[in-house]
Amino acid sequence: MATDKDLFDDSTMTFGEHLEVLRFHLIRALLGLAVCVLFSLIFGEQLVRMIRQPIDAALRRADYSNRAQVKDDIKGFDLWDSIWTGVKNQFMPPTISTETQTAMQTEESLTETQKKAIVLEIAPYDLVATLHSVMPDKIPEPTEATRELPPVKLPVSSEIFGQVRQTEARINQPVTLNVQEAFMTYMKVSFIAGLIISSPWIFYQLWLFVAAGLYPHERKYVHTYLPMSIVLFLGGVAFCFYAVLPVVLDFLLGFNSRMLLTAQIRISEWISFAVMLPLMFGISFQLPLVMLFLTKINVFKAEHYLAQWKLAVLAISIISMVLTPTPDPATMMMMMVPLLLLYGLGIALCRWSEPVSPLGETS
Repeated sequence: MATDKDLFDDSTMTFGEHLEVLRFHLIRALLGLAVCVLFSLIFGEQLVRMIRQPIDAALRRADYSNRAQVKDDIKGFDLWDSIWTGVKNQFMPPTISTETQTAMQTEESLTETQKKAIVLEIAPYDLVATLHSVMPDKIPEPTEATRELPPVKLPVSSEIFGQVRQTEARINQPVTLNVQEAFMTYMKVSFIAGLIISSPWIFYQLWLFVAAGLYPHERKYVHTYLPMSIVLFLGGVAFCFYAVLPVVLDFLLGFNSRMLLTAQIRISEWISFAVMLPLMFGISFQLPLVMLFLTKINVFKAEHYLAQWKLAVLAISIISMVLTPTPDPATMMMMMVPLLLLYGLGIALCRWSEPVSPLGETS
């Protein structure tokens, strides 16, 4: 009768000892995670404000664009211009005019005193007529020539104007729909931040457990390519947060203005979106290392990648469509173009890592 062979018969440690080592490293990893999460809880509000910056800025841009659009609509409706604008906005975000950018900068630079003041424009004829009705003995009736004069600007200040500005600013901010949503968002952001901060320590503990079973040359590969993987992941996350998100938000919020809708963004849904999209970019930026790994195990060579570049473009376009959480073409193109560049980088890395034969040709 055949007997079952223990997988750990040829190792110097028993199965129970391996479990004990795994438990030891997992406990240390969880302790590191707990410390980083507690540290993140201290700065949770600042982290939420930082993650909110892209959506807050996009909502302000959309609000000022809506104001400019209302002014432009007075000129009339142009059918062909509307058709061209609709087609163009399917593939690129609406542009922000220089006047809109200047108005946004002016609004943000106002002091607290200036936020309580407004400027009224009154026709001189109406002003003199009003003063004449109050003091007919001292102020004469306005003449017809007064109608030709330009409007008079009168600065007025009041606490009510400051409150109106605050109310208007809150319209362009994310909202919560229940009493516990803000607290749960605070906890979620703190946990995610703690997980990101502690990830090197967690990977290090897992690496200490796995490294004992690897050959020296396999450990060398990990030491070489793990830092490269981290750099590519962080590069993808930073590229998405600072370059992709503003473009995508302008594109998506542009539909609200064209469809005469008011965007009210729920903070919990925005946090999920702001975490998921950079994560997808960070994962997709691992493409050169995946290509290099397949070359190391002799599945593909650099020549194969070059010969199948058309299929690679098709595969990258499908991957970009699947990984991006929104169906708009703007987000897909913002992921597809960097992946095509990374595909070229992967070919260069594969060619560089292939061994060279004595005749000078890669084997």
